Amino acid sequence: MATEIKVPTVGESINEVTLVKWLKNDGEWAERDEVIAELESEKATFEINAEQAGAVKQIAKEGDTLAIGDLVGNIDTEAQKPASSAPEEKVTPDKAIQDTVIKESPNTTQAEKAVTADVKATPVAAAIIADKKVDSQTIVPSGSNGRIVKKDVLTALNNPGRNPEKALFSREDRPEKMSNLRKTISRRLVEAKNSTAMLTTFNEVDMGPIMEIRKKLKDKFKEQHGVNLGFMSFFTKACCFALQEFASVNAYLDGENIIYHNYCDISIAVSAPKGLVVPVIRNAESLSMAGIEAAVVDLATKAKNNKLTIEEMTGGTFTITNGGIFGSMMSTPIINIPQSAILGMHNIIERPMAVNAQVVIKPMMYLALSYDHRIIDGRESVGFLVKVKQLLENPSLLLFGKDPVNALLEL
Repeated sequence: MATEIKVPTVGESINEVTLVKWLKNDGEWAERDEVIAELESEKATFEINAEQAGAVKQIAKEGDTLAIGDLVGNIDTEAQKPASSAPEEKVTPDKAIQDTVIKESPNTTQAEKAVTADVKATPVAAAIIADKKVDSQTIVPSGSNGRIVKKDVLTALNNPGRNPEKALFSREDRPEKMSNLRKTISRRLVEAKNSTAMLTTFNEVDMGPIMEIRKKLKDKFKEQHGVNLGFMSFFTKACCFALQEFASVNAYLDGENIIYHNYCDISIAVSAPKGLVVPVIRNAESLSMAGIEAAVVDLATKAKNNKLTIEEMTGGTFTITNGGIFGSMMSTPIINIPQSAILGMHNIIERPMAVNAQVVIKPMMYLALSYDHRIIDGRESVGFLVKVKQLLENPSLLLFGKDPVNALLEL
């Protein structure tokens, strides 16, 4: 009996997905609930699990675009389960020869064995790689089944730093189908530019006080909380206080209504292997610094492994993006619609600053706030950014959102 594997419903607005990868080969045994394939929608990557144990029968191919409910494959529940749950290694002629040579050669070093185990290479090629300490990633294999042969290693040694198979000054073009995620990113960016009255205001912040705190307390912070003390927790905390003071920055347009939020769901722009994703830290205003850092690590790890769910990437009220990790000194970030504002962080550069008529070198960062002028006026946008600057340059204010003495006196 065959159990059909169909594309599940993954969201109200999603009508089609792409079959990214089969994780089980055709005819391979899968246990119940074991992951057998990976699909990609316009918002996220998700997995399909085997509903029953059995042999996988592939129907759709990798790269196919499928509608919700389309047949992906079957599970043959009447197939005989293999004696061992571990898949048997297919031994190719090259593999058999390689294993024989390794076993029979008394002069094979441990380094050669390690290279041979990690890299698909002939014994002679593996020996040269180990002896010359060649990075196998720079070698273009020409042997059968993508195996590195002696000639490939020698070619790499004679042409360090470049791919000998790729001609210099080449004018070749390489077409590549856009992923659903990239299509969605493109559509949303154009929509944001065309449907909002977007402006950007700039300011700069002295990062010295925060850097001093991190230098002094980061080891103790990690020992006690199990996460690193990064810049993102300071910026998130500062933005949460500023958003609660300038409510329009934390709002969005819904037809003729403005929807205000009494909570701060902070979207964090993360560069993932398949494109930019924006997972959300829920109720960031209620989290501690360690809680924010833990949430950032969790979401960034999921993004890197393409494990983010649609729920984790929807519903944010304000976005923070950090172009500084790539070296950006200044930019105008695009609003993440339907939100009304986005804060751009940038590279920290030591620059001469005038302090009390003296020139002082300080670690400075430019901040950029892009906002929808239909909702947010200049006073709110500039006031929000100035508030963030004040909180970051005086980290003790992050405890109450204002001066501790004023908080004590309820001023």
